[in-house]
Parts: sequence; C-alpha cells; structure tokens
Amino acid sequence: MLMGWSLTDLLMLAGGAFLAGLVDAVVGGGGLISVPTLFAVFPNAAPPLLFGTNKMANIWGTASAAMRYSRGIQLRWALVLPATVAAFVFSFCGAYAVTHVPADILRKVLPFVLVAVAIYTLRKKDFGTVHAPVKGGAGVTLMAIAVGSVIGFYDGFFGPGAGSFLVFLFVRLFGQDFVNASASSKIVNVATNLAALLLFGMSGHVLWLVGAGMAIMNVVGSLVGSRLALKHGVGFVRRMFLGVLAVLIVKTGYDAFLRG
Repeated sequence: MLMGWSLTDLLMLAGGAFLAGLVDAVVGGGGLISVPTLFAVFPNAAPPLLFGTNKMANIWGTASAAMRYSRGIQLRWALVLPATVAAFVFSFCGAYAVTHVPADILRKVLPFVLVAVAIYTLRKKDFGTVHAPVKGGAGVTLMAIAVGSVIGFYDGFFGPGAGSFLVFLFVRLFGQDFVNASASSKIVNVATNLAALLLFGMSGHVLWLVGAGMAIMNVVGSLVGSRLALKHGVGFVRRMFLGVLAVLIVKTGYDAFLRG
C-alpha cells in the first residue's frame, strides 16, 4: 500500500489535507475534500480503511482549530461540554451501527435536509450574524445533549456535513453567531472524530503513516482557516457555510441518485 508513491500522489495527499483542514476549521465539511483525495490515491483500498485514515488525519486539525478558537473566543462550556460527552458516546455507537445497518435510506434523505438548511439560512438574512446566546438552564443542557447525541451518532454512522450541521444547530438553537458556533462545533467534532477513530483503530482500519502525514497538513490548514474566521468575522463564515452547503447538496445528491 505504501510502496510506489509518485510525487503527484504526495502532492494530492498534502494539498487535500491542507484544504480539508482549512474548510473544516471555518464551517465543517472538510471530509468533502480529504475523503475523495484518499479514494483517488488509493482506488483499490477498502473504504473502511480510508475512512479510518481520514479520521486519523482530521482529528488533529479539528483539535488545533478548537484550541485556536478557545484562545480568541469565550466558549460556553456549560453548553459545549454536555454536547461533547454525548457526541463521543453516540459517535462510537454510530460507527458500530454502520457495520450492521445499511445507510441507504439516510443517503437519499440527506440532500433534501441540506437543501432545507440552505433555504432557511438564505431566507433569514441575519441568521448567524448576531451573537445573542440563550440563557442556561436544565432545558438548554438537555438540548445540548440531544444535539450532541444526534449529530454524534450521525457522524459515526454516515458523516457528510456533520460539522456544518453542528454549526447550523448552534446558531439556530443556542443563539450563537457563526464564528462562536464554529468554535463550539469544533470541540464537539473532536469527540466524534476520536470515538470513530478508536473504533476504526481497534478494527485495524487505519493507515497510520498516511494519516500522520496528512494530519500535519490538516493542522496547518486548520490554523489558517480558524485565523481567517476570527479575522474576517461572521460574514465570511456565513458565505463559506453556504458555499459548503452547495457543494454538499451536489455531492450527496449525486451519490444518492446518480452514482451507479
């Protein structure tokens, strides 16, 4: 698997990991870049092996983005921590479930859910531009646990757009602007990636050397992405969010209805 790499392969892996880290740090969806890159370089590899390698690469970039955001933004840990713990548990459950239950129905429903999210964001011009967080309390904590559980399971079970869904829900349900929502989602994403990586790693579905190399570039990309988000603010993140949603809609729609 590791023999006979060309310079083109190395550049594809490095460039794909960098771009994935950049996009993922801002609005999520980096897997749209890194997963196809791995499939292009290793066309004959088993999909679980590439998914595990992708988690190995992405978790470091997500963690570095989370650290960068935490230095520039005051995170609401009373909200983020319950969501993170729930996401870890349910991401592991989702990764286990995908080995027993086909994801065909979810694959066909996903494009329509993404379209609904895009329409909602476009119609509400101020969506994610104002930071007016909801007050804490038992109800908010339970809602955070529910968000972490649902998105955690989804990320472990299927995955595309999980980071973007987290950003959307932190804006819609908890009153955060796009920058704060992106910061919060990174903490939760670290947990979902870690849980899935543990399962893939225990089952031998990780190319550790490839993942380590991609992780370096993913971290560099994530640092650039988080810096851009903090520098240019909610308007930049909103536009990038809508751009990633558009790509997700096309990609998931093609996979669900046109791919042979």
